[in-house]
Amino acid sequence: MPRATTLALIRRYYDAFNAGNAADMQECLTDAVEHRVNEGRPRFGKTMFAEFCSHMGVSYREELRDMEIFSSDDGTRAAAEFVVQGQYLKTDPGLPEANGQRYTLPAGAFFDVKDGKIARISTFYNLQDWIAQVLA
Repeated sequence: MPRATTLALIRRYYDAFNAGNAADMQECLTDAVEHRVNEGRPRFGKTMFAEFCSHMGVSYREELRDMEIFSSDDGTRAAAEFVVQGQYLKTDPGLPEANGQRYTLPAGAFFDVKDGKIARISTFYNLQDWIAQVLA
């Protein structure tokens, strides 16, 4: 897969994220997508990814800014670095109480790309930084 195609795929995925369009995000994924975040268990498949997106859409409002996307020369791997501008809307079990707190959180993600679709997403952020911001 050409590098430019991979960069466009990751950009499309994040444009859909910023638009709050989970269906368009899923169009970028393989059916057996592996979704990993640095906290919690991995999710496998579009159904589990959709459930995650549904939960996140209720508990958080987020926009990703200062996006930088990188790709391997062969287009099979990619990475993104960005800043999350968010608002905590509904209390997530095991986390502090939500009351509309705003936060700014540096984050990044790594991707595997197969047959023109995202096969793996691994997202990383500093949970303790987020907790400190919403408790402040």
